[in-house]
Amino acid sequence: MAEENKPGPVSNSSSKNPLLTILMIVNIVAMGTVAFFQWKFMEMEAKRPDLTQLLKEKDAPAATADGEAAGEQKPTEVVKKENLLPLDSFTVNLAQGEGPRRYVRLDAVLKMSDDAKAPEFEARKPQIRDTIISILNTKRADDLLKKEGKSYLKEEIKASINSFLVDGRVEDIYYISFQIN
Repeated sequence: MAEENKPGPVSNSSSKNPLLTILMIVNIVAMGTVAFFQWKFMEMEAKRPDLTQLLKEKDAPAATADGEAAGEQKPTEVVKKENLLPLDSFTVNLAQGEGPRRYVRLDAVLKMSDDAKAPEFEARKPQIRDTIISILNTKRADDLLKKEGKSYLKEEIKASINSFLVDGRVEDIYYISFQIN
Protein backbone atom coordinates (compact mmCIF):
# COMPACT_ATOMS: atom_id res chain seq x y z
CA MET A 1 0.00 0.00 0.00
CA ALA A 2 2.75 2.36 0.76
CA GLU A 3 4.18 1.75 -2.65
CA GLU A 4 0.99 2.83 -4.44
CA ASN A 5 1.09 6.33 -2.89
CA LYS A 6 4.71 6.95 -3.80
CA PRO A 7 5.09 9.58 -6.43
CA GLY A 8 6.58 8.34 -9.68
CA PRO A 9 9.27 10.04 -11.68
CA VAL A 10 8.50 13.70 -12.46
CA SER A 11 7.52 14.00 -16.10
CA ASN A 12 8.50 16.99 -18.20
CA SER A 13 5.40 18.28 -20.03
CA SER A 14 7.41 19.91 -22.82
CA SER A 15 9.02 16.61 -23.82
CA LYS A 16 5.61 14.99 -24.21
CA ASN A 17 3.97 17.96 -26.01
CA PRO A 18 5.62 18.68 -29.38
CA LEU A 19 3.21 21.57 -30.05
CA LEU A 20 5.10 23.79 -27.58
CA THR A 21 8.40 22.98 -29.28
CA ILE A 22 6.97 23.74 -32.72
CA LEU A 23 5.57 27.08 -31.51
CA MET A 24 8.96 28.03 -30.07
CA ILE A 25 10.70 27.23 -33.38
CA VAL A 26 8.12 29.22 -35.39
CA ASN A 27 8.54 32.16 -33.00
CA ILE A 28 12.33 32.11 -33.35
CA VAL A 29 12.08 31.97 -37.17
CA ALA A 30 9.59 34.88 -37.21
CA MET A 31 11.83 37.01 -34.96
CA GLY A 32 14.81 36.22 -37.17
CA THR A 33 12.86 37.25 -40.27
CA VAL A 34 11.83 40.56 -38.69
CA ALA A 35 15.41 41.20 -37.61
CA PHE A 36 16.69 40.45 -41.13
CA PHE A 37 14.25 42.87 -42.80
CA GLN A 38 15.00 45.55 -40.21
CA TRP A 39 18.72 45.16 -40.91
CA LYS A 40 18.12 45.42 -44.68
CA PHE A 41 15.97 48.52 -44.19
CA MET A 42 18.62 50.21 -42.04
CA GLU A 43 21.27 49.33 -44.63
CA MET A 44 19.11 50.88 -47.36
CA GLU A 45 18.52 54.04 -45.28
CA ALA A 46 22.27 54.41 -44.67
CA LYS A 47 22.85 54.49 -48.44
CA ARG A 48 20.29 57.26 -49.03
CA PRO A 49 21.89 60.68 -49.57
CA ASP A 50 21.44 63.37 -46.96
CA LEU A 51 18.75 65.99 -47.62
CA THR A 52 21.20 68.87 -47.33
CA GLN A 53 23.47 67.16 -49.85
CA LEU A 54 20.57 66.80 -52.30
CA LEU A 55 19.64 70.45 -51.92
CA LYS A 56 23.22 71.55 -52.54
CA GLU A 57 23.42 69.39 -55.66
CA LYS A 58 20.11 70.75 -56.91
CA ASP A 59 21.16 74.38 -56.39
CA ALA A 60 24.68 73.93 -57.80
CA PRO A 61 23.70 73.53 -61.49
CA ALA A 62 21.27 76.46 -61.28
CA ALA A 63 23.94 78.68 -59.77
CA THR A 64 26.49 77.84 -62.46
CA ALA A 65 23.90 78.32 -65.20
CA ASP A 66 23.26 81.85 -63.92
CA GLY A 67 26.96 82.62 -64.16
CA GLU A 68 27.48 82.62 -60.40
CA ALA A 69 30.14 80.67 -58.59
CA ALA A 70 29.00 77.28 -57.34
CA GLY A 71 29.93 78.14 -53.75
CA GLU A 72 27.82 81.31 -53.59
CA GLN A 73 24.28 81.26 -52.30
CA LYS A 74 21.44 83.19 -53.85
CA PRO A 75 20.35 86.19 -51.80
CA THR A 76 17.18 85.63 -49.84
CA GLU A 77 14.29 88.03 -49.70
CA VAL A 78 14.99 90.93 -47.37
CA VAL A 79 12.03 91.91 -45.22
CA LYS A 80 12.12 95.27 -43.50
CA LYS A 81 10.89 95.35 -39.95
CA GLU A 82 8.77 98.39 -40.76
CA ASN A 83 6.80 96.28 -43.26
CA LEU A 84 5.84 93.63 -40.71
CA LEU A 85 2.67 94.39 -38.81
CA PRO A 86 1.81 91.94 -36.01
CA LEU A 87 -1.80 91.19 -35.25
CA ASP A 88 -3.14 90.40 -31.81
CA SER A 89 -3.97 86.79 -31.06
CA PHE A 90 -7.24 85.36 -32.40
CA THR A 91 -9.43 82.73 -30.76
CA VAL A 92 -12.34 82.04 -33.06
CA ASN A 93 -15.10 79.41 -33.22
CA LEU A 94 -15.03 77.41 -36.41
CA ALA A 95 -18.09 76.47 -38.49
CA GLN A 96 -20.02 73.60 -36.96
CA GLY A 97 -19.29 70.31 -38.67
CA GLU A 98 -19.63 66.73 -37.56
CA GLY A 99 -18.61 66.18 -33.95
CA PRO A 100 -17.83 68.59 -31.14
CA ARG A 101 -17.56 72.36 -31.37
CA ARG A 102 -14.05 73.36 -32.59
CA TYR A 103 -12.09 76.60 -32.44
CA VAL A 104 -8.84 77.98 -33.79
CA ARG A 105 -6.12 80.02 -32.07
CA LEU A 106 -4.10 82.06 -34.49
CA ASP A 107 -1.21 84.50 -34.22
CA ALA A 108 -0.20 86.13 -37.48
CA VAL A 109 1.97 88.89 -38.90
CA LEU A 110 1.09 90.81 -42.06
CA LYS A 111 3.86 91.69 -44.51
CA MET A 112 2.87 95.00 -46.07
CA SER A 113 4.19 96.54 -49.28
CA ASP A 114 6.78 99.35 -49.13
CA ASP A 115 4.19 102.04 -49.84
CA ALA A 116 1.94 100.97 -46.94
CA LYS A 117 1.42 103.54 -44.22
CA ALA A 118 1.34 102.57 -40.55
CA PRO A 119 -1.37 105.13 -39.60
CA GLU A 120 -3.80 103.57 -42.06
CA PHE A 121 -3.05 100.12 -40.68
CA GLU A 122 -3.67 101.31 -37.12
CA ALA A 123 -6.93 103.01 -38.16
CA ARG A 124 -8.13 99.89 -39.99
CA LYS A 125 -6.94 97.35 -37.41
CA PRO A 126 -10.49 96.67 -36.11
CA GLN A 127 -11.71 96.19 -39.68
CA ILE A 128 -8.81 93.83 -40.43
CA ARG A 129 -9.52 91.79 -37.28
CA ASP A 130 -13.24 91.64 -38.10
CA THR A 131 -12.48 90.43 -41.61
CA ILE A 132 -10.17 87.67 -40.36
CA ILE A 133 -12.67 86.57 -37.69
CA SER A 134 -15.48 86.48 -40.26
CA ILE A 135 -13.39 84.36 -42.62
CA LEU A 136 -12.35 81.96 -39.85
CA ASN A 137 -15.98 81.57 -38.71
CA THR A 138 -16.86 80.13 -42.11
CA LYS A 139 -14.10 77.50 -42.07
CA ARG A 140 -14.33 73.94 -40.77
CA ALA A 141 -11.51 72.22 -38.94
CA ASP A 142 -11.09 69.71 -41.78
CA ASP A 143 -10.52 72.59 -44.21
CA LEU A 144 -7.75 74.14 -42.10
CA LEU A 145 -5.92 70.98 -41.07
CA LYS A 146 -4.46 70.50 -44.54
CA LYS A 147 -1.52 72.51 -45.88
CA GLU A 148 -3.57 73.60 -48.89
CA GLY A 149 -6.29 74.83 -46.54
CA LYS A 150 -3.87 77.06 -44.65
CA SER A 151 -2.45 78.43 -47.90
CA TYR A 152 -5.94 79.12 -49.25
CA LEU A 153 -6.81 80.86 -45.98
CA LYS A 154 -3.78 83.16 -46.41
CA GLU A 155 -4.84 84.07 -49.93
CA GLU A 156 -8.43 84.67 -48.86
CA ILE A 157 -7.37 86.94 -45.98
CA LYS A 158 -4.95 88.88 -48.24
CA ALA A 159 -7.61 89.46 -50.87
CA SER A 160 -10.18 90.59 -48.29
CA ILE A 161 -7.84 93.04 -46.56
CA ASN A 162 -6.45 94.41 -49.84
CA SER A 163 -10.00 95.14 -51.01
CA PHE A 164 -10.37 98.02 -48.52
CA LEU A 165 -6.78 99.28 -48.06
CA VAL A 166 -6.05 102.59 -49.79
CA ASP A 167 -2.28 102.96 -49.34
CA GLY A 168 -0.23 99.82 -49.80
CA ARG A 169 -1.34 96.23 -49.74
CA VAL A 170 -0.76 92.98 -47.89
CA GLU A 171 1.92 90.97 -49.71
CA ASP A 172 2.03 87.95 -47.43
CA ILE A 173 0.78 86.58 -44.12
CA TYR A 174 3.02 84.69 -41.73
CA TYR A 175 1.47 82.35 -39.19
CA ILE A 176 3.27 82.61 -35.87
CA SER A 177 1.08 79.97 -34.26
CA PHE A 178 -1.86 78.00 -35.60
CA GLN A 179 -3.73 75.67 -33.29
CA ILE A 180 -7.07 73.95 -33.81
CA ASN A 181 -8.89 72.45 -30.83
